[in-house]
Amino acid sequence: MDRFDEMRVFAAVVDAGSFVGASDALEMSKAAVSRHIADLEARLGVRLLHRTTRRLSLTGEGEIFVARCRELLDSVDEAESEITSRSGEASGLLKVNVPFTFGLLHLAPLWVEFMAMHPKVALDVTLADRVVDLVEEGFDMAVRIARLPDSSLVSRQLSSTRMVLCASPAYLREHGDLRHPSELARHEVMAYSLFSMGQNWEFAGPDGPVSVKVAPRLSTNSGDTCRVAALRHRGIILQPTFLVGPDLLAGSLVEVLPAYRSIELGVYAVYPSRKHVAPKVRLLIDFLVNAFRMRAWPD
Repeated sequence: MDRFDEMRVFAAVVDAGSFVGASDALEMSKAAVSRHIADLEARLGVRLLHRTTRRLSLTGEGEIFVARCRELLDSVDEAESEITSRSGEASGLLKVNVPFTFGLLHLAPLWVEFMAMHPKVALDVTLADRVVDLVEEGFDMAVRIARLPDSSLVSRQLSSTRMVLCASPAYLREHGDLRHPSELARHEVMAYSLFSMGQNWEFAGPDGPVSVKVAPRLSTNSGDTCRVAALRHRGIILQPTFLVGPDLLAGSLVEVLPAYRSIELGVYAVYPSRKHVAPKVRLLIDFLVNAFRMRAWPD
């Protein structure tokens, strides 16, 4: 075993806290792990680990050595990842989290294209509107729709979408047009419960910003449910153009108070760190950036 392999085994033992855990992680026998650690200590002429029947702990020399091992191993992994990424090779499982409706409407067709381009990659795509912890929950990357991306994550913008106040023509004929957002109080409102603004809807009007607190007749964590309610002439909704854009183009929904524009949101690919980004992650993000470059929703 060469020196880098010895370092990997040693770091694996420290991370796992046991020879058995390291053998499982490395898919190597416990005896082989023990032998490599013994050979490493013999070559260095120092003891790196204190061994007892219950636990392992690092010696002072072991603490110094494992820190340097990780630096060197990380550098090697990063160099390999960069070269592999440039060559277009990617393999392994790629775990992705995406918003539910956006994932169904705009990402579902893209996964098949990406897998066809990279046959060694397997995708595990979770659709959920909650904000997941990428590191804690083991996701390689996520797509998020927000005003600004999470500052603790690295992001690349894929697209943008505007929140549009809209209703069906039939609803407006029956209940009357609005002249100001404050008039939402006398209308049926269908609200998305996970919206970052909550029930305080924000607009930029001719005379400056306007914030209106709404009292929803229907509150739901599904933008699709809001859309269906509006299409059934049940009330006014505030939803993104990526969802209601086709309805606005078809005329089945119309924009209400177009002089009062609501917020614009970015669509971002986010991942935990710029360092040691696996080739499969780099390639998927580049693929999504290119896929959305020519895509736009009605403004």
